[in-house]
Amino acid sequence: MTRVTRDFGDTMQKDAVPAVSADVAFSSSRFPNYKIGANNQIVDAKDDPKVLSMKEVVARETALLLEQQKRLSVRDLANKFEKGLAAAAKLSEEARLREAASLEKHVLLKKLRDALESLKGRVAGRNKDDVEEAIAMVEALAVQLTHREGELIQEKAEVKKLANFLKQASEDAKKLVDGERAYARAEIESARAAVQRVEEAIQEHERTSRASGKQDVEELMKEVQEARRIKMLHQPSKVMDMEHEIRALRIQLVEKSKRSLQLQKELARSRRGEQSIFQLFELDGTEALGSCLRINPCPDNAPELSKCSIQWYRLASDSGKKELISGATKSVYAPEPFDVGRVLQAEIISDGQQFSLSTTCPIDPAAGLGSYVEALVRKHDVEFNVIVTQTNGVDHPSESIHVLHVGKMRMKLRKGKSTNAKEYYSTSMQLCGVRGGGNAAAQALFWQAKKGLSFVLAFESARERNAAIMLARRFAFDCNIMLAGPDDRARLGS
Repeated sequence: MTRVTRDFGDTMQKDAVPAVSADVAFSSSRFPNYKIGANNQIVDAKDDPKVLSMKEVVARETALLLEQQKRLSVRDLANKFEKGLAAAAKLSEEARLREAASLEKHVLLKKLRDALESLKGRVAGRNKDDVEEAIAMVEALAVQLTHREGELIQEKAEVKKLANFLKQASEDAKKLVDGERAYARAEIESARAAVQRVEEAIQEHERTSRASGKQDVEELMKEVQEARRIKMLHQPSKVMDMEHEIRALRIQLVEKSKRSLQLQKELARSRRGEQSIFQLFELDGTEALGSCLRINPCPDNAPELSKCSIQWYRLASDSGKKELISGATKSVYAPEPFDVGRVLQAEIISDGQQFSLSTTCPIDPAAGLGSYVEALVRKHDVEFNVIVTQTNGVDHPSESIHVLHVGKMRMKLRKGKSTNAKEYYSTSMQLCGVRGGGNAAAQALFWQAKKGLSFVLAFESARERNAAIMLARRFAFDCNIMLAGPDDRARLGS
């Protein structure tokens, strides 16, 4: 009797995926730069004189993955299991037919034995012996048939067992096929994602290369322009000639402005009917914000200014209302932002006589100061370098640099990490230009942080001094505080 056994180990060995070489090592996080040589050995591209491009490497890796997908298929194994299952079913059918034929043989043998038994009772002599021999032969055939039926039952049980095993093996093979197929698909998707990342990296590298190239060109253009500018500065050219002409025109414009101002003053004196014999003093200086106005004696026999009483006033351009400027009792006065658009007048009393001097026109604003202040307003805190000349009316011996902070909510004066004053905007705070103080009056201001604490601060330029005053008043107004000098606050409050 032939036994059917499983023999699919060789098939699994043939269809199994070849193992990947264990010497693969990734030296960086970038896409590996290698090629596969003979016997699945890894060959570094640096050792190969023919280095492939990135696109060729990607195409090669894609082809290898597709070939690996084909190798991962176990469809042949499933087909063999299906054939084995069909053969087992065929054997089972043959066993069933043999069982039916054996049953028919038993029936025929029983009928034959019954016929011989009935015939035995009717014959005698030699015929009777032949009948008995025939009956013995029928019984022997029945025994052989029974033995054969036992063997068929055993074969049927083995065939059924083999069929069940092949069925289970077929289901396992299908599961294996599905698992390998899913794994292959996952590997393919991973490879596609890797290829996409490589392509994105290539595109990003190309964009970066183009951007860096453009930036290099721009830097080169800047260097060329700078070289041209340096060359123009060191060599005579039309540009330098134009600069000299502009400088000369500016000097001429200043001289003509002074001459025009002098003519305006003489015209104003002539209109007022003042005689030159009684005009002992004159007002000198540019009538604009950022300058200093100075009272000068005209004839040699004019009284000394130190022995005269002086008081400065503001005159409204529309109504002519006279407003006293508190503390402005010196021969020098530097206009501040409140004076813009108003006429300034100085009254001089000497030996019981009173003389009056006034500007020919309202004080003009400083050029560009408004836009400069508007740019500073956008900042939360503005710093100015200053020198403290007086503290509470006492001269300050040191001329070290301090920093004045003008913020949206408060003002602060400090030197390094040490704070001299830090106060929020309030009604007790005062801020105005210095009333007097010589030639530096246009660059100095008076700041009373609180009652009992005041400073006179000198700035680096008249523009910064006026910007600090305008900026502080702007921030204080936003806090509903009118920041000004004592006389200005009283006038504005009324």
